[in-house]
Amino acid sequence: MTLLILGLVLFLGTHSVRIFADGWRTAQRARLGENAWKGAYSLISLAGFVMLCYGYGQARLEPTVLWASPIWTRHLAALLLLPAFVFIVAAHVPGNAIKARLKHPMVLGVKVWALAHLLANNMLADLVLFGSFLVWAVLDYRSSRLRDAAAGTVYPPGRLGPTLVTVVAGLVLYAVFAFWAHRALFGVPPFGV
Repeated sequence: MTLLILGLVLFLGTHSVRIFADGWRTAQRARLGENAWKGAYSLISLAGFVMLCYGYGQARLEPTVLWASPIWTRHLAALLLLPAFVFIVAAHVPGNAIKARLKHPMVLGVKVWALAHLLANNMLADLVLFGSFLVWAVLDYRSSRLRDAAAGTVYPPGRLGPTLVTVVAGLVLYAVFAFWAHRALFGVPPFGV
């Protein structure tokens, strides 16, 4: 569990600098240069991600069950992950209406992903991992919206073509994860098959 927590501190800590210390972040980017800042940020994030993945896997070997999860929570999680995948794709497709409306769909996708996994899982390691991501996503979304308001950010309206591409790509990515990748990567088949 220690490695999981340390990985979360590194990974979510680097991703929280803009939430809690935006002025410091700006000063460091200016002092180090954009490429050096991005390099350090990426290395620390990657180290944290590797640690949290390995730590989560190790923590699951000796599970601490916190509550009984009814089977319907897996179905609810599967349903919630449909929009989560669409939101995550929306962050990367220029000109889509989902991003125009939600402003920060990646963070909302992480929020829904974390909530879905909290509903479907019942171990201490799950609570630590997915609960940490959910708290981070709530804080990051609020911070991002406040920055937008302070800067007077206006998002251009979305167009139909990119929006359709976003939805289709999100659904395809969801299907790949649900029916193959989740089991291949994590050893857990979402639909029990």
